[in-house]
Amino acid sequence: MQDEPLVLGIETSCDETGVGIVRGHTLLADAIASSVEEHARFGGVVPEVASRAHLEAMGPTIERALADAGVAFTDVDAFAVTAGPGLPGALMVGVAAAKAYALSLGKPLYGVNHLAAHVCVDQLEHGPLPKPCVALLVSGGHSSLLLVPDVAGDVRPLGSTVDDAAGEAFDKVARVLGLGFPGGPIIDRSARDGDPAAIPFPRGKYDDGTYDFSFSGLKTAVARWVEAKERAGEAVPIADVAASFQEAVVDVLTRKALKVCKDNGVHDLLIGGGVAANSRLRALAKERCDAAGVRLRVPRPKLCTDNGAMVAALGAELVATGAAPSDLELPADSSLPIESITL
Repeated sequence: MQDEPLVLGIETSCDETGVGIVRGHTLLADAIASSVEEHARFGGVVPEVASRAHLEAMGPTIERALADAGVAFTDVDAFAVTAGPGLPGALMVGVAAAKAYALSLGKPLYGVNHLAAHVCVDQLEHGPLPKPCVALLVSGGHSSLLLVPDVAGDVRPLGSTVDDAAGEAFDKVARVLGLGFPGGPIIDRSARDGDPAAIPFPRGKYDDGTYDFSFSGLKTAVARWVEAKERAGEAVPIADVAASFQEAVVDVLTRKALKVCKDNGVHDLLIGGGVAANSRLRALAKERCDAAGVRLRVPRPKLCTDNGAMVAALGAELVATGAAPSDLELPADSSLPIESITL
């Protein structure tokens, strides 16, 4: 609706410069400039390289988003920006830019939590979130289980990884297999030709009674299995390794997510974050949710990875609920807890 506030969101928590423009629950633009190719030769994200890339991409990406949405800067009613968690230098670029735009136009600014934004973005595709719902957020930096009574005001952490995040394990296993970076999409593609039951890789904290995850041991087990094959002079069945590793990850993720739903009497599960683009995670989650009578919501893959649309979506939700805007002195907080939805 035309009378709903127009919100521009800026995301710079890692290696993607994202700018999204939202009116209510309607996505008008989602422009992204990725620096992933600049990091590929290092096998992972280099913070200094990411920060410099954000500086160079910020202006052009905002101009592209405004053009895609068919609006002018002066049409924007409020700005939202990821204030944390994330890489400190990368966050500071986005926060500084958002402050400058908000101050120059005299518009309110909302510094928002990256994880809550990953939850909120689903509203752009499937409408208002059920209250409550359970959110499983899986990415290169996070593996979290959240109870979400209200995405704009009440998000409760129930479980998280005790070591490596799932996305980080995908990257490391892809490196062991010589497949390149980023590992998630490559492992997903390779696994389609493999047997997920070929190798019995361990499932950390699988049945320990908690909602936490552990992927470090799995990553090490894959590396040792591959090294043993190479020492014996045998060919490494890359597709089978990828499929078996991937199955071990998604088995634990979906099992724990359904446990949270059952234990808390919640019938709606949302999956977000970059790893939510994984085809096997989506398929197994659908299978297990259907069997348990749980409704599953997963945004399309482009909205799962880091983007400005999710930040704009949370900003629009905060505006709609009458939340107070952030102070223009707001900091970038690299370890912002999920309980702090805004700064």
